[in-house]
Amino acid sequence: MSEEIINRVTNSALMVFDLEDYYPEGKRIIIDIKDWLFEGFVLREKDFREHVKHHDWTQYKNCFVALYCSTDAIVPAWAYMLIILELEPYSKKTIIGDLDSLETSIYQDIINNLNLETYKDKPVIIKGCSKKPVPVNAYLMVTNRLKPIAKSIMFGEACSSVPLYKKPKN
Repeated sequence: MSEEIINRVTNSALMVFDLEDYYPEGKRIIIDIKDWLFEGFVLREKDFREHVKHHDWTQYKNCFVALYCSTDAIVPAWAYMLIILELEPYSKKTIIGDLDSLETSIYQDIINNLNLETYKDKPVIIKGCSKKPVPVNAYLMVTNRLKPIAKSIMFGEACSSVPLYKKPKN
């Protein structure tokens, strides 16, 4: 009475897409420029330029950097531009925003440059569990990229997936 157990998932055409596989290594750092402003609110150009000039930018080598100001100061665009010119030789990527915005931006670059042809006309499951900080926006972006290519899209694990999309039959 012992029948061989067959793993139907392994034998199926189902392809797993795991965003965690694309998580780039590198420290994520947030720089709050409020400390570079007079009383945390006023940008004095001369003082600001001095701070930027004397800051140790080498500490951001191979890092992903988010720039922001935690106060309600009005920071002109040129101030962030001045900072990014100093960061450019060191950081892998720099944005204005918080760490979630940084992760979203990193994944946007990655997803936009992926070759997804291996998923053409195949059922795809976008893996849901992640040990790394994959932003929710990354799931939306990859879903949009896969929709015109995949036969179907599901979310979760092979044993308990949620169907999301099925290409209409012609």
